[in-house]
Amino acid sequence: MAARGGFSSRIGFIAAAAGSAVGLGNIWQFPYVAGQNGGAAFLLIYVFWIFLIGFPIMLGEITLGRSAQANPYGAYKKYGGKVWGLVGLFGILCGIMILSFYNVVSGWAFGYFLETSFGNLLENENHSSFFGEYVSDFTDNLWFSLGFMAITAVIVLQGVKKGIEGSAKILMPALFALLIGIIIYGLTLPGAMEGLKFYLLPDFSLITGATIYSALGQAFFSLSLGMGGLITYGSYLSKKENIVSSATMVAIADTMVAFLAGLMIFPLVFSQGQSPSEGPGLVFVALPGIFQAMGPILGKVVGSSFFLLLCFAALTSTISLLEVAVAYFIDERKWSRKKAVIVMAILIFLIGIPSMLGYGAIQGLTEFIFYEGNSKSFMDLIQDLFSVIALPLGGFLLSIFIATRWTTAKFSEEISLGAENYKGSFLEGFLNIMIKFVCPVVLGFMFVLTVLQKFFNVELF
Repeated sequence: MAARGGFSSRIGFIAAAAGSAVGLGNIWQFPYVAGQNGGAAFLLIYVFWIFLIGFPIMLGEITLGRSAQANPYGAYKKYGGKVWGLVGLFGILCGIMILSFYNVVSGWAFGYFLETSFGNLLENENHSSFFGEYVSDFTDNLWFSLGFMAITAVIVLQGVKKGIEGSAKILMPALFALLIGIIIYGLTLPGAMEGLKFYLLPDFSLITGATIYSALGQAFFSLSLGMGGLITYGSYLSKKENIVSSATMVAIADTMVAFLAGLMIFPLVFSQGQSPSEGPGLVFVALPGIFQAMGPILGKVVGSSFFLLLCFAALTSTISLLEVAVAYFIDERKWSRKKAVIVMAILIFLIGIPSMLGYGAIQGLTEFIFYEGNSKSFMDLIQDLFSVIALPLGGFLLSIFIATRWTTAKFSEEISLGAENYKGSFLEGFLNIMIKFVCPVVLGFMFVLTVLQKFFNVELF
């Protein structure tokens, strides 16, 4: 472990792992998905799935990584042979492809921060057309995405303690401070209480099959599971650390950020009489209009703070996504960290260019036909393949691997190294049942439903 590097403290691991989980999915995606699915009712189901399915899979990834002291490929191969190693390799590939488009969206957030702070975003009268023109401008997107990838690479280049852990200890408190600051301001606005009612008072009549399915998907994706990120971070964790309590803190931190994001967004939205179910454009189209209505000075302060918050959330995730690929080349190919970071950062940035061009710059990538009668942007296709579909599959295979190959006995033994009272406890029995039976069924079902929905246009609910 010394040769690979490791976290210097439990707090460092929790900050880094929470940073890996916290990302655009929490700040950008969670509020609009919650808005489309009934607000408070969705929130309750989301929390239920976080701890019923997300927590056991999270523990599985961290525990496997710490036991194997290896990247996802090395961990699966160590306990399951070369065939299972392919599952780890698949996870690494997913991380690479996810980062390729995630970096583009992060570049949008970075660009909007600059446009809000120093540009004319808040002076524009049509934010929908501004966003359309903005994402189709290849030149600006190229520089903003390149800048974001460079910042990510510089941090990962510093190593586990100084780079990943050090940045997480700064970014995570800053993220929470910005969130709370905007929340406090938002609650003072007229109409804010209506937003709170929508978000905190559940109307159970709004719960449908789609609500339950969407909450499961959001819970799984928000924890960044299924691609081996937490296997990699777990491999840097000391054998003395209590994995259960650390994973609990990570899950709570991730859930808290998503909850606070809703607490931030909905009072702002309702204060301006806008719809909470705006969809993906909520952040880049609806919110700039809300900031604009606050006035030239206050709008700029609140708006730039919000997009800076979005950048911080994105950066904590891009760091972990790059580290997964870097760890593989350091462990398996014996590359130096410097070589691995530079080569992978450049490669992933180049892979992301078609996604960058797929929002209006090139028509063939904007309406990319991947089978007859169905087209979508190239970025949406990559996201569907390597995030929406592949990650539940990764979680399903992890649970099958632990249950049948590594065994729940060894899983429990590794956890007990830092948790003396774990063996024979109710929690041990609960987690073993979840890993063996519940998680494979739920995630397998989720995988099949998602394939039917995304590739065959089957209406699920």
